[in-house]
Amino acid sequence: MPFALIDCNNFYVSCERAFQPKLEGKPVVVLSNNDGCVVSRSNEAKALGLQMGEPWFKMEKLAKQHGIIAFSSNYTLYGDLSARVMSILSTFAPRQEVYSIDECFLDLSGFDPASLTSYCQKMRQTIQRNVGLPVCVGIAETKTLAKLANHCAKKGFFGANGVCDFGLLDDTQRSALFSSISAGEIWGVGRRISEKLLTMKIKTIEDLRTANLERMRSQFSVVMARTVQELNGVSCLELEKVGKARQQIVVSRSFGSMITELDDLSESIAYFTTRAAEKLRGDGSVAASIAVFIYTNPFKEDAPQYNGSITVALSHPSDDTRELIKAALSGLREIYRSGFHYKKSGIQLMGLQGKGTIQPTLFDDTEKQSKSTTVMRTMDAINRKMGKGSVTLAASGIQQRWAMHRGRHSRNFTTDWGELMVVGEDK
Repeated sequence: MPFALIDCNNFYVSCERAFQPKLEGKPVVVLSNNDGCVVSRSNEAKALGLQMGEPWFKMEKLAKQHGIIAFSSNYTLYGDLSARVMSILSTFAPRQEVYSIDECFLDLSGFDPASLTSYCQKMRQTIQRNVGLPVCVGIAETKTLAKLANHCAKKGFFGANGVCDFGLLDDTQRSALFSSISAGEIWGVGRRISEKLLTMKIKTIEDLRTANLERMRSQFSVVMARTVQELNGVSCLELEKVGKARQQIVVSRSFGSMITELDDLSESIAYFTTRAAEKLRGDGSVAASIAVFIYTNPFKEDAPQYNGSITVALSHPSDDTRELIKAALSGLREIYRSGFHYKKSGIQLMGLQGKGTIQPTLFDDTEKQSKSTTVMRTMDAINRKMGKGSVTLAASGIQQRWAMHRGRHSRNFTTDWGELMVVGEDK
């Protein structure tokens, strides 16, 4: 069974470039929450030596020297473009597994092996034309090899022009290729495992592929044994047809500046609960309880420290934002302590289950539940059409002094009527 792994190149940066062509050919980075660290780099930024996770404040001098352009994370834009890409890719194969925001696997069983490269080039061209994002495609008989083939497509191995099909390589070519790539490039082989492999004189992918299977299982786990089998063309990982149901939903953020007042904390908790409730309804689930937590900054060792958390059980599993906020704020009031400078807060929805699986009781207020469903459905519909936050609860606040610093935020080009591109404007 041939698999294809499609990965958007430098995804966050590419999303920014899709609506700002003037960024092409320039070093661009996207920063994490509160404009902290680099989370995405253009090829030009990589060539300058910028590393993933590097704090922005440490590279501002280099940025001025080389004209590096930085953006705050615009997850609304990235999420929307991801959905468009995945929707397009779903039309190219009968089965799809969305692996991450910028990656998915396709099942190419039944397709003519000789035409797979041209077929995947068509995928790339369609996404480039319809969404404006560059992608690379790796093709192989297992998911692990498809991930590796995608890596080779990005690096241009064997003259790959955005598509690398391992099915076109003979055993000698594969062996030579695998001998030139570090074992650490394999999907699931991180730094710690790589270090242990080195002590066993396993440096390259070819070393790992030809390693004794039982030894790998005993020294590591059955997961490593499966990886070795996958490298040898034995498919052990099937496509996941349906995403696994979430067991919990967590929404939290570090604040743009320290806050001390209960009112500010309450706004942040209400806002996070609103976002979590939207995800909950999107999954068709309800929550049985909600946990609330607040933290001071552990890196300010000279400041008083306090970490508070509490779990509040709901009287009845719910997906109603109003009920969830009411429970969350009651919990916050219990754990709040004055005199501290808080850096982060968050909530966690727990005890998730499908809304249709709730067993009704004799004392259920069915009329109230029906009204709740109608109100939440209406709010979600308005926010989908008019943009996130168009209709929300006052408890979430308006000024939001606790909000993240996002001074380099780009426009929501595809999800906000007020931020759509205008023909003829300067890009």
